[in-house]
Amino acid sequence: MANESGPGVVEVKRFSTRNFRLESGESLPELTLAYETYGTLASDGRNAILVTHGYTSSQHAAGLDANGEPGWWDGLIGPGKAIDTDEHFVVSSNMIGSSYGSTAPASVNPKTGMRYGPDFPDYSLVDIVTAQRALLDALGVKHLVAVAGLSFGGYQTFQWGVTFPDAMNGIVPVVTAPNATDGDRMVADLRARFTEAPGWNGGHHYGNAEMIGFMTELRVATLKRYGIEAELAPRFPDPAKRETVINQLAEPWAKAFDPNSMIALARARSHYNAEKDFAKIRAKVLYVLSRTDKLFPPSIAPEVMAKLKAAGVDATYFEIDSDKGHLASGADWQKWDRVLRDFLKSLGESHPA
Repeated sequence: MANESGPGVVEVKRFSTRNFRLESGESLPELTLAYETYGTLASDGRNAILVTHGYTSSQHAAGLDANGEPGWWDGLIGPGKAIDTDEHFVVSSNMIGSSYGSTAPASVNPKTGMRYGPDFPDYSLVDIVTAQRALLDALGVKHLVAVAGLSFGGYQTFQWGVTFPDAMNGIVPVVTAPNATDGDRMVADLRARFTEAPGWNGGHHYGNAEMIGFMTELRVATLKRYGIEAELAPRFPDPAKRETVINQLAEPWAKAFDPNSMIALARARSHYNAEKDFAKIRAKVLYVLSRTDKLFPPSIAPEVMAKLKAAGVDATYFEIDSDKGHLASGADWQKWDRVLRDFLKSLGESHPA
């Protein structure tokens, strides 16, 4: 299947609001969300699709960024593609705590004039989607056709389904799960790992170049766990060359991503459990996993689907037959393109009140 032309070079935009109250009871004096949009909002504000990104990824979902890099779902989003920007207004939102332009630990706390760092307020998936709802309201979106996201973005997708059940016709959680059973362990493991890093300084590492090498090594390990070697093997069959390319991919991320953001997002994840509220979901669900994903293996699907159906949810499961692991939804977009197209088309006639 040919990959039609995309949205071209896209601009990063920013939405800001003040005194954003978190579930914890604390407030962020200033909240900014970075985002991208593709397509045009209809006059009735009801043709929008929200897409949500992974744990350490960004809002760059489609088209080309300023460096000429395509978005993580560029094969799926654009004119004539599965998420068709000739029909839909697509919003790709960064999330609270990320390192790509939104309010996060590296941001300056207006109350102190210093970076938040390790003192960034505790927040949740509910806070993340509530902030996105404020963004969509500001853009004039009245109703969503769908919310779709991968990995941590899949958490957000499930959370949208239970927090704002009447806001959308469908949800598409991809390579993800409806809860995070190991949340506290992940936070503890990250803190222990960063404590050993040169230049960490209790989280007050800003300006210390020693952290970049450590973060590069961390990113290389993460990319390999996600399945990057299988993705690159056809173009770089030589293992030594492939290793060089993986390091080249890891270095820009290591310079851009704040380890305090990794901890903050892991803390948000530790509160996450949309499964307990499945009965609230009114949207149709397309749940998508990858055959070779080690993070969210297909073995979890039967239990998730059984619980969705027991809660009365109209849910369909699809497994991407890919050797690209956790990266399959973008790297092998052709293998689930038709399923996504058909699902989104099925939502067109349904508009919950």
